[in-house]
Amino acid sequence: MFLENTVNHKEQFGWIEVICGSMFSGKTEELIRRLKRAQFARQKVEIFKPAVDVRYDEDMVVSHDANHIRSTPVPAAANIPILADGCDVVGIDEAQFFDDEIVRVCNDLANKGIRVIVAGLDMDFKGNPFGPMPNLMATAEYVTKVHAVCTKTGNLAQYSFRKSKNDDLVLLGEVEEYEPLSRAAYYKSMLREKLRHMKVNDAEEINAKDKNSDA
Repeated sequence: MFLENTVNHKEQFGWIEVICGSMFSGKTEELIRRLKRAQFARQKVEIFKPAVDVRYDEDMVVSHDANHIRSTPVPAAANIPILADGCDVVGIDEAQFFDDEIVRVCNDLANKGIRVIVAGLDMDFKGNPFGPMPNLMATAEYVTKVHAVCTKTGNLAQYSFRKSKNDDLVLLGEVEEYEPLSRAAYYKSMLREKLRHMKVNDAEEINAKDKNSDA
């Protein structure tokens, strides 16, 4: 369990905390927990999320457990500094959907004395590092990796397996589109998908050759 640092008012610098993991791992839940504790301490808190994320609510940051906190949707990371002026704590959800500017924004805020808490997917559905998350994790003082439970094995899950056939990198979804898998279950599922794709291509190639021979 992450324990919040006490703020040293003599120190001019803040810090960055990153909460990362797969789908259904509790990233947003942990982000909300830290932000609500800061609000309870009467610190000035602002929360931001990418405007593209409207799965549960246009304005709220909402976890899968329906826990929520009011936020400000922004179209780009460059909008955050002006809106965060005078804050003690800044929360940012779904950071993987922002452009690389989010890294500079977070560091600038921390250098101004603000505690920055960022949550996001560390890997996309293909198992690759997702957007600006690697650079955020590298520059953060604190990184918390949370895990879901694998739906196949019951072990810890760190991969977000996409069940739909959509290959777009950004696809907002829930249990209908994604399931959390362990390393073993993920690679077995990816192998099955690859074999299925090969069979489909082989069948299409055979049909095409049959049609050409009939002609």
